[in-house]
Amino acid sequence: MSARTLTCQVTEVENLNSDVFGVTLVGRAEAMQHEPGQYLELKLDDTTWVPFSIASFDRGNGLVELHIQHWPERDNSARLRELLQVASQLTLRLPGGECMLDRQSERPLMLIAAGTGFSQMKAITEAVLHEQPEREISLWWAAREHRDLYLEQLASHWAQTHANVSFHAVTELPLEEPLAVGERISHHQGRIDHVLKAAEITPDTHDVYISGSPGMVYACVDVLEDKGAKLERVFSDVFAYAPRAN
Repeated sequence: MSARTLTCQVTEVENLNSDVFGVTLVGRAEAMQHEPGQYLELKLDDTTWVPFSIASFDRGNGLVELHIQHWPERDNSARLRELLQVASQLTLRLPGGECMLDRQSERPLMLIAAGTGFSQMKAITEAVLHEQPEREISLWWAAREHRDLYLEQLASHWAQTHANVSFHAVTELPLEEPLAVGERISHHQGRIDHVLKAAEITPDTHDVYISGSPGMVYACVDVLEDKGAKLERVFSDVFAYAPRAN
């Protein structure tokens, strides 16, 4: 699927927490087509395109959802926030990325995300629940503190309502309040790679998708490889834009 440049409408901007805002865009359905796990690029000016994982499963209605981390000290972040608040239209380019859901596979899924990396995993989860409702999903979402799990209620809802979905919340700091109740909902304190190292998991049987910084992704890859993960079944955008040196 080759990338297309198009103009779309901004239909909603909402705060998901104090640092993350959600954006809903709409364009021609055929032009907005993408695979679960892919990203788009928003045009800030003639020379600046900013990539964001698409947080929504393509339902053929031209709607796309983004989760954007607001960093006041970063120029691009401030400019983008201002642009989204005043612009009714945006120019974007999509789809991008090869870290997309393998719809032919029936292997259990291990989805590992840090921060707004959850957006990529949200799109994959939505697609699987729609198309392969019996496929096992183990979602690990890591953040520094509890409030950074900005759609915790959604992740908990998946685990509460689907017997094949488990949600593992991972925070470096203690929880501020208990997680939602559910036998497939759990909390782990620590850094995500350390938590995975201590966990009783069998990544060798899974398709693994990881979204986060290069350091986080490769730390997780090392742990999973030690636990028997098949590297040809481990996927991340980081492998393309920040490959490890040989």
